[in-house]
Amino acid sequence: MDKYGLIGFPLGHSFSISYFNQKFKDEDIDAVYENFEIPSIDLLAEVLDSNPELKGLNVTIPYKQKVMEYLDNISPEARAIGAVNVIKVIHEGKKIKLKGYNSDVIGFTQSIEPMLERFHKKALILGTGGASKAIDYGLKSLGLDTVFVSRYQRPGTIQYESITPDVIKEYNVIVNCTPLGMFPKTEECPLLPYETMDSRTILYDLIYNPDETLFMKRGAAYGANVKNGLEMLLLQAFASWEFWHDKE
Repeated sequence: MDKYGLIGFPLGHSFSISYFNQKFKDEDIDAVYENFEIPSIDLLAEVLDSNPELKGLNVTIPYKQKVMEYLDNISPEARAIGAVNVIKVIHEGKKIKLKGYNSDVIGFTQSIEPMLERFHKKALILGTGGASKAIDYGLKSLGLDTVFVSRYQRPGTIQYESITPDVIKEYNVIVNCTPLGMFPKTEECPLLPYETMDSRTILYDLIYNPDETLFMKRGAAYGANVKNGLEMLLLQAFASWEFWHDKE
């Protein structure tokens, strides 16, 4: 039986394990998907050694960047993004080779593209973590200019207090890559002038639990178009499967 899995820490509720095990059951695939909660990326070797039937892994927080130094090969896209969230495990006799990809960028671009109109030219990316790099790459590939927003002074970023109504008008695509508003802290949201948003504003939240975050709710109240991260997750899971089976 083939095995696939997820590495990260902590894992808690994982979308991937339920998605893939359901897929295997529905499509009569002789495989299983497991969570590997490892407190250090150094334990990746142990996971591979003790699971010889492993064919592929997904990678989540906090290892999307750290895992790159353990790989034999990285796709040009994942290298440009600087983060890997899919690993193909290739068995060559006794040797194991690992190839890294990024399916976040595929899931995100396929999910947001139908929402974009010709007047969507600039985007704000809230947060500077691993996921934000794939979002930046994806938005640029769709022809948008991007600016990162952070709570702290960092080179190449602006702070939340600098986001004026004029900035919202100009940067009318806003993607939340922070955990603000995620269950159970659903009463939180990024500090933005929501009252200056309108039907030309897109608010895209990578969070999918709850279905409608406070970020989405507050924007929608002023006519903004909103979407959560569930479709992106489905699309990136589909892309993971393609990578594992060499349909690049």
